[in-house]
Amino acid sequence: MTEDTDNKDQTPTPEEVTPDLAVLQAENADLRKQNEDYLDSLQRERASFANYKRRIDLDNASYADRLLGEHVKLFLPVADDLERSLQHLPEDPDCASWISGIELILQKLLKTLEAKDVRPLELKPGDMFDPNTQEAVTHEENDTYTNGQIIEVIQTGYQIKDRVIRPALVRVAK
Repeated sequence: MTEDTDNKDQTPTPEEVTPDLAVLQAENADLRKQNEDYLDSLQRERASFANYKRRIDLDNASYADRLLGEHVKLFLPVADDLERSLQHLPEDPDCASWISGIELILQKLLKTLEAKDVRPLELKPGDMFDPNTQEAVTHEENDTYTNGQIIEVIQTGYQIKDRVIRPALVRVAK
């Protein structure tokens, strides 16, 4: 028992307890540098993850637009048929309600497509031919239009946002 009490009575001196100040300062500097490195690494990883997430979101949106375009293409021939039927209207006055019904169906189809950001390419005779959005069916001599102008739009083209899902078929002057 005397040994335990002797050990308790022997308290270390402040010089023994206090490590060298220079050692503590060096250790503190090393820990601060390590802390800065960890913080820098964490910030880089967060930025990298944010860029990855943004890229994935853009890819998913683009993929959704491509899928929508593929599905919309199935309905475009119906819109074409309705447009053609309205170009060849019967002259019988009894067909007026039939004609207005066809017009309403076409308008409803186009509004439904527009709600999904699908829009027809707005072209008219006299516009310049653009191979990015149009496909030339013929190149013809024409007295009314100059070289490269559209003579007639044969089939309406459609786009989703800025991406053409079906080019317009046109006749072009040469």
